[in-house]
Amino acid sequence: MTTPDAHRHDTRATHRGSRPAVAAAALAAVLLCTLGNVTAAPAHAAGQVGAGQPVAADCPPALAEKATCYTGQDSNGASYTMAVPDRWNGSLVVHAHGGPGLGDASDPARSTEDLERWAVMVDQGYAWAGSSYRRGGYGARMAAADTESVRRLFADRFGRPERTYLHGQSWGGDVAAKVAETYGRRPGAYDGVLLTSGVLGGGSRGYDYRVDLRAVYQYYCHNHPRPTEPQYPLWQGVRPGSTMTSAGLRSRLQECTGYASEPAERTASQQRNLDDILAVTGIPERTLESHLRFATFTFRDIVTNRLGGRNPWSNRGVRYTGSHDDKALNAGVERFSADPSARRDLSYDSDLTGKVDLPVLTLHAIDDPTAFVEHEAAYRATLRGAGRGGNLVQTFTKEHEHSSLSDSEYANSIVALDAWARTGRKPSPRSLAASCAAFDVTYGEGCFYDPGFRPSSYASRVRPRPGGLAWPAMTAAQERAWSRIDGVGIAP
Repeated sequence: MTTPDAHRHDTRATHRGSRPAVAAAALAAVLLCTLGNVTAAPAHAAGQVGAGQPVAADCPPALAEKATCYTGQDSNGASYTMAVPDRWNGSLVVHAHGGPGLGDASDPARSTEDLERWAVMVDQGYAWAGSSYRRGGYGARMAAADTESVRRLFADRFGRPERTYLHGQSWGGDVAAKVAETYGRRPGAYDGVLLTSGVLGGGSRGYDYRVDLRAVYQYYCHNHPRPTEPQYPLWQGVRPGSTMTSAGLRSRLQECTGYASEPAERTASQQRNLDDILAVTGIPERTLESHLRFATFTFRDIVTNRLGGRNPWSNRGVRYTGSHDDKALNAGVERFSADPSARRDLSYDSDLTGKVDLPVLTLHAIDDPTAFVEHEAAYRATLRGAGRGGNLVQTFTKEHEHSSLSDSEYANSIVALDAWARTGRKPSPRSLAASCAAFDVTYGEGCFYDPGFRPSSYASRVRPRPGGLAWPAMTAAQERAWSRIDGVGIAP
């Protein structure tokens, strides 16, 4: 199952109890089921390194004459790919991929595909290492642990790099930011972070526009589920055990909106449904199907597989506007409220604290149709709230894509981050816009920076949930139980 990311394109559970120890025990039992048995064992623990050692493999065609490539699997079952350029500059880029994909096992092809996609990093002289994660499905802390694992394996095999940089793309932006917060304070682990097209609003609010899409779609279309099919609450995405496929979902979307047809071929009813859905949700027509897929299949993964059937989503009190009849829409749309423990658990797994003490550079298309550029405003507010706003430089381009921006800009970004980490001289959006031209001589894909752009607040694009994000905090005992299971206990 794919998501809006073009290359396959996210919780912690707790029960209320009178004593922290009782709550922690219940939490641990649930998590062993919902989080896919994520372990805390370090990839480099005694007796395990040999099994995870990289072995030589064919490089993608773009790097065949420029690097030596390696593949392997770490002790938790996460497949990975590495590349060391023939003219290595001594530094390493550790990559966190987007998605998440929804397979049960680690897909070895994923990290190799991403190496090909990000060959520009290796072309610039950086070694590259990327994990496919130990399983598909949501789990930012699981993915962060596997990303840290591949860094350690690289250092074990090739020696400690001069500098190590994190790169996260799409949902991988959330993962890489989580790596920086969780492992980045350890001396010598990481020196900087590059986040491209990042989903940086966190799981607890970063998908609210898809929550709205799921409810608004059903109000207009009445076919997901159909009245003749078993009914279920929409926050499940799709009911557990459903055999619906991506093709089946596309068929229902086409039936209701004619989205895949030329406008002249749509019925009046289809056109009105499409117009209302797009106007109310603010989702671009070109990515409507991919967002609905996420709100169907990835929501099922989060709710059913990761949260034990508990609901982390809410649209209670949200007023929808922009349709041909807002009064009828708001009266008829399905409403639901989040289970506080589920919302908290999703937040703990994937929300960001902003407590990162490394240089962080972001790159985002203003017209990103998948991870709206307002995610950057959410991340900026998070870092400022943590007193780390000075560690962040954000850049924006006039491009219209999510999964692939200009290689000239990617090369410019990683080299600028490297210079910032080495010299302490912070770049600016204007200086980055100016320096890109030198890389475009090589890559010729263009430089599209808009150094004066600043995104509006996240709430300006995504309707806030009444009541905000005030959910019960974990006790210390509950948090320790979570950490023992989800992999954050990797030893230094």
